[in-house]
Amino acid sequence: MDETLRTPVYPGDMDPEEFRHHGRAAIDWIAAYLREIESYPVLARTRPGEIAGQLPVRAPEHSVAMETILADFQRTLLPGITHWNHPGFMAYFGITGSGPGILGEALAAALNVNGMLWRTSPAATELEERALDWLRQMIGLPDPFRGHIQDTASLSTLVAIAGARESTGLEVREHGLAGLPRMRLYCSAEAHSSVEKAAITLGLGRSGVRKIPTDEIFRMRADALSAAIQEDTANGWRPFCVVATVGTTSTTSVDPVPEIADVCARYGLWLHVDAAYGGAVGVVPEMRDLLAGCERADSLVVNPHKWLFVPIDCSALYLRRPEIVRRAFSLVPDYLQTPEGVHVTNLMDYGPALGRRFRALKLWMTLRFFGREGLAERIREHCRLAREFAEWVDAEPGWERLAPVPLSVVVFRRSGEDDLNEHLLEQVNASGEVFLSHTRIRGRYALRLAVGNLRTTQAHVARAWELLRAAQP
Repeated sequence: MDETLRTPVYPGDMDPEEFRHHGRAAIDWIAAYLREIESYPVLARTRPGEIAGQLPVRAPEHSVAMETILADFQRTLLPGITHWNHPGFMAYFGITGSGPGILGEALAAALNVNGMLWRTSPAATELEERALDWLRQMIGLPDPFRGHIQDTASLSTLVAIAGARESTGLEVREHGLAGLPRMRLYCSAEAHSSVEKAAITLGLGRSGVRKIPTDEIFRMRADALSAAIQEDTANGWRPFCVVATVGTTSTTSVDPVPEIADVCARYGLWLHVDAAYGGAVGVVPEMRDLLAGCERADSLVVNPHKWLFVPIDCSALYLRRPEIVRRAFSLVPDYLQTPEGVHVTNLMDYGPALGRRFRALKLWMTLRFFGREGLAERIREHCRLAREFAEWVDAEPGWERLAPVPLSVVVFRRSGEDDLNEHLLEQVNASGEVFLSHTRIRGRYALRLAVGNLRTTQAHVARAWELLRAAQP
């Protein structure tokens, strides 16, 4: 790297005029990047260690010119970027850093507030509460729910399960788990790995998670859940929580939440709904029935950074009884006590983190820019594109679809051995035009095409299908 030295104008931060100059250059680059993003290969083509090998081992001793730093960003780092904003990104769950969200992120970085207490930036707290209430209305959750922002659904789920544990009255917060009956939580066999990670973190262990079998379309069986709870109770376990999913990771199956809610009510268990991906469809009136039963949950997570076009990270956790989660986490030493006391919300009380970024700003700007109708229009189109792709797979000899398409993900494969499909996936991803991911469906290797990026059109989906069909066995 060319470590061109810079002579500071004054011994403080970057001079404001210098910031203005480089800021304009950065915004111009971002605008050009978003306009020309298809000129980049969607999947990074670097080898392990290649980027690190171009970075100096020793830390910089002297100031380096910003022109050099920005040039190195483009020359050294960009080749190692997998472009999640690329319209050909159809792996995992598509995400989009939209224009208004990017600007919101930049403004939040400039303000650089820590919203741990109401007092440390009142606007950060009050905007978060209001923006989350807007989103609650948009997706159709009833008024008792109150939301706050975590970084990702993994932490949202952990916080929810901690709330469920607190709701048992077993005083785990004060005394830990020693001497208590083994606690058990339940989820579908298709549930996200974050449920098990939360159990590990909260001291329940992986054995504290019981995975419930699914039906023929990969939904948790409520009858099997009820039987498992009865069996565990008879064997000395303490059931306390069920995690249902709206939009599972592998197949986007939607668990029968109304039936699961009935089971939870019967046995007095906390119901958490993982709608990190699928919850976004609540903004589409004709699709809101996919969230049936969610109004009966104790907690629900939806990720605006997945399918609502907010730059990562931004996860909305809704709680029917937020005071329980506050009871689980609130710890206020003298140096964090403020005169406002209980008359304000202090966001630090609703999770393990003290420091809190101003994530609500990018959410607020994105919701206002698109509006519910604009969000619904785009999600509706993504689902239409997925259904059309599924029709192409269904009509093509030698190809098979492995799951229904309730949302915007298609799970499929070419008939044949697993090795064949792995090879096809490698070929298609090597094209640089699209990036697909894989999963296993009841032991069979499967390909996943996920539509969710703002810039993805029918032409991009058609090109993915063309590349798949042209790939050599």
